[in-house]
Amino acid sequence: MLRTSTLWPALLLTLSAHTAFAQSTPSQAPPKLEKLEEVTEDPITVTSKQGPETKITERRDNSGKVVEATVKSGPSTYTVRPNHPAGTALPGDAMGGANRGPQWTVMEFDIGKKKKKTAEEEGAAETTTPPPAAK
Repeated sequence: MLRTSTLWPALLLTLSAHTAFAQSTPSQAPPKLEKLEEVTEDPITVTSKQGPETKITERRDNSGKVVEATVKSGPSTYTVRPNHPAGTALPGDAMGGANRGPQWTVMEFDIGKKKKKTAEEEGAAETTTPPPAAK
């Protein structure tokens, strides 16, 4: 009998809470809305900006595997080579090593080529006059 006596107050408490909640529903009238001003602005013009062109040059060996890839994107140039682990190690092994990073080209020198004259040097060479002849 002790069990049923604690059940009745809990049941009455939940029923009273349910009826109190059901009576406190909000009103069904919609909220009052304010009218906003119409603003006319100039139309928006969207232009696409062309990004720097990317040129990829791949070098392959006789079996058709890519040995080297050179990427030129805007002013920067870098070379990507595959990681060849030493010995019989497989990629992912302890001896296989990590990924190989790209090699960035910082400067290039024209050692074997003829030097081209700039426009300033050409203009300076043409404007020089020979010295006057002595009498």
